Amino acid sequence: MEFDIKDEATLKRLFELTKKAQKLAHVPYSKFHVGAVILTKDGKEILGANIENASYGLSMCAERTCMFRTHLLGYKKEDILCLALVGDSTEDYAFPCGACRQVMSELLDLDCPIIIFNQKGEHVDETVRGLLPYSFTQENLK
Repeated sequence: MEFDIKDEATLKRLFELTKKAQKLAHVPYSKFHVGAVILTKDGKEILGANIENASYGLSMCAERTCMFRTHLLGYKKEDILCLALVGDSTEDYAFPCGACRQVMSELLDLDCPIIIFNQKGEHVDETVRGLLPYSFTQENLK
């Protein structure tokens, strides 16, 4: 599949998908909706949303929900074109938390594009390596 992070139609589609995923969020405590999507090389669009729990530590971020779903569908890091996300922020951006960045370093290629949208559709483009330059990976376990 042809993929260009600078293509306006691709970015518009990714933004629409993150907004669709955002509507699936279960956030009775923070009221902060986050939606994420992974686009795979075979054209699959896999959504994720943040899911909160009264026992706060059992909550799950949209990015991890999305990555875990992708993994469970049988996709590997080399099958993934990008991960995009949006939070409720209008002016600012909802960057992934540290836990999500660590999981990204395991389930995504370190050069995988991460596109972070705000509510206006503006975006910041990063990579996993850029978000977590000193990641702890399986290579560190040897």
